[in-house]
Amino acid sequence: MNLSKVNFYLLIVLALSLLPFFLFAQESTKISGQVLDVKDSSPLPGANIFWENDLKSGVVSDLDGNFEIQSTKLPARLIVSFIGYEKSIRVLTEKDLAKFQRFFLNPEELSLEEVIIQERRPDENVRNLETGKARVPIETIKNIPALFGEVDLLRSLQLLPGVQTAGEGTTGLFVRGGSADQNLVQLDGAPVYNPSHFFGFFSVFNPDALEQVELYKGNMPASYGGRLSSLIDVSLREGNYDQIHGEGGIGTISSRFTIDGPLFSEKSSFVFSARRTYADVFLKLANDPDLRDNRLNFYDLSGKLAFKLSERDKITFSTYQGRDFLGVNREFGLGWSNWVSSLKWSRNISDDLFFDLDAYHSFYNYKIEINDPDNGFIWNNNLSESGIKGNWSLNNNSKTQTYWGFHSQFYNFSPINLEPLPNSNLDPINTNPKNGVLNNLFAGVSHQFSSKLSAEAGFRWGFFNQLGRGVDYRYSGGVPGPDVEVIDSVQFNSFENIKFYQGLEPRLAFRYLMNEEFSLKAAYNRNFQYVQIASNSSAGLPIDRWILAGTYVPPIRSDQISIGLFKNFQNNKWEFSVESYYKDLRNIIDLRNGAQVLFTDQVETEILTGKGWAYGVEFLLRKNTGKTTGWLAYTWSRTWRLIEGISENRKYNPRFDRPHDVTLVLNHEFSPSWSAGLTFVYTTGQAVTFPIGTYPVDNQQLPLFSKFRNQDRFPDYHRMDASVTWKNPNKGRKWRGSWNFSVYNLYGRKNPFAYEFRQIYNDDFRFSAGDGPIESSRQGIVMTYLFTFLPSITYNFQF
Repeated sequence: MNLSKVNFYLLIVLALSLLPFFLFAQESTKISGQVLDVKDSSPLPGANIFWENDLKSGVVSDLDGNFEIQSTKLPARLIVSFIGYEKSIRVLTEKDLAKFQRFFLNPEELSLEEVIIQERRPDENVRNLETGKARVPIETIKNIPALFGEVDLLRSLQLLPGVQTAGEGTTGLFVRGGSADQNLVQLDGAPVYNPSHFFGFFSVFNPDALEQVELYKGNMPASYGGRLSSLIDVSLREGNYDQIHGEGGIGTISSRFTIDGPLFSEKSSFVFSARRTYADVFLKLANDPDLRDNRLNFYDLSGKLAFKLSERDKITFSTYQGRDFLGVNREFGLGWSNWVSSLKWSRNISDDLFFDLDAYHSFYNYKIEINDPDNGFIWNNNLSESGIKGNWSLNNNSKTQTYWGFHSQFYNFSPINLEPLPNSNLDPINTNPKNGVLNNLFAGVSHQFSSKLSAEAGFRWGFFNQLGRGVDYRYSGGVPGPDVEVIDSVQFNSFENIKFYQGLEPRLAFRYLMNEEFSLKAAYNRNFQYVQIASNSSAGLPIDRWILAGTYVPPIRSDQISIGLFKNFQNNKWEFSVESYYKDLRNIIDLRNGAQVLFTDQVETEILTGKGWAYGVEFLLRKNTGKTTGWLAYTWSRTWRLIEGISENRKYNPRFDRPHDVTLVLNHEFSPSWSAGLTFVYTTGQAVTFPIGTYPVDNQQLPLFSKFRNQDRFPDYHRMDASVTWKNPNKGRKWRGSWNFSVYNLYGRKNPFAYEFRQIYNDDFRFSAGDGPIESSRQGIVMTYLFTFLPSITYNFQF
């Protein structure tokens, strides 16, 4: 199948997709409306809407507070309720079928027993079809004790079962045995290639500007794809349509500010958010002149515009820009930046049919500066992804929902450029660009067969073409390698097809409701991934080399099966779930021993391809209401790789394999003014390779490493964080302030970040698993740790 035929088929499917515009113009049999806060007209997602005489036909409002409910025998009483708000009851007649209903709810004075930690139906976790999915309310994230007082989204996700990290100072999340590049992190539909500041200490997302965060670890909808392990779907909130609001905070090392309100009229709004660190300001005040020359800062800016064109049409525009830079004594510099933008048009074609059209562009740039008189250089690279996505949703009736659409993506990985400084001994390096086009078709349907059994099925079909301009190398024997001769190089013109792949990705899920508080779920997902990272460090670095699927690098394939039991107690006050999964990975890559990927145009010679698998069991106990809320999670999991040419062709663990993982998150409301938070984390130490002996070089004893990868482990990681928050009681004042006092690593645990083997005597590599290495005159093993007891204070405000 060539590229022209594929595009021809896609055009036919796209034309057929337009038929619903003409096929579904029938008379309305549903009531549509919106649920809003009476004070500021902000939407209330997760509100319950139901008929008084038919409780089972209820629906839940979406992120914009919108809902549609099948009409009943009219006149009838429609009830709208939302936790923390007074109930609204309205009598509707036949005349109201064509009217858009708006419900403005009044907040009620919450008692301490009514505190919630999530905005959704209390029994949603039992009744829905979703497995491996978690919603993390922004208010919950803000209540979790923070490093340097800076609330962080990604660090909060690490507290969920099945999500792990390689430790402090690393950028990645590792979800159910997948590597960091196997997570699709997107902001309003646009992918973010490096979602971290400060080498993973903070995420690029300012929580004040966010509406919602959803994490899919399994059963990913067919409308999403391109990554194997997870989807982290982040949504910027819309501005208020009636009046100006603002909030922000002044912290230990950074400050943030967000403002929103109406733009031109009551039909348009804006949100603007900014954040910046001032660690570099403090460095300039240091007595040590070497420290004054260091640079360490990041900033990010984000905004969203929303326009209500009519009752049926809405357009939103979102953008984010962020930059990091680390400079050490004017000798070394490392910087990276993201710029992400998205445009979305939403249209209600009819009362049953909805259409969304998204266009986005994501740009990522990173560079290294070495200011050495003999070997100085500037190394830089950038990559981008542009895409357009159309999605139709049809609610046939209260029991069946269908969706379908297309998603086209264009990848541009620019040439790596190394420019030597004047008088440098190095030669310039310039590689070939890499381009690719991925066209996807997707469809899905969910159906409720009975009051107990529901199912969902879907597919995603991807067509990938690696395109020129560029060079494709030919190797002796057809297999690339560092010592294999290049026998030819083929030059391709712009947009000329180099390599074609296609893959069908089926999705299937079931839910059986044992009773109103107990359900059994199962799901199967297949995913293909056409971009991935070739890195010397599985911990994740900002300068990791992204590569496209091509002649010698096939796309990765993942098949995941998951089964879960979900049980609620005491009228949904408590949730309990246990999920197990098995994931099979094919065409997974890893680097050869001693590989170098940053400066080569032939990355395929430095990597090896094989298979992997992961399995585990996740337990979660969660309390949603009351004075004390939070959760306790435990995950047992294993992750394996088997790649010919690594570890003597035996299976091995990647660095992020951590069999045991325990997290505890607690928040307690003492009064309307005082609250406290506590988190505890315990994980098995990460898998690493320690030396097994030494060998002499120039009168020095250097470490000798085993051929078997990652057979050793760091000591177990554990840490406790705590925080106390005081806020002014809300007495109708325009300005409301609060103080947050937090302590990161409360008991000062020295968790190892790295080990350095300086001088080794008698091949002695002993170290203490509890307190790091034994340092003495006879042992030159030095452990580096980043943080012990670290207090911080933040002032937060709203107006």
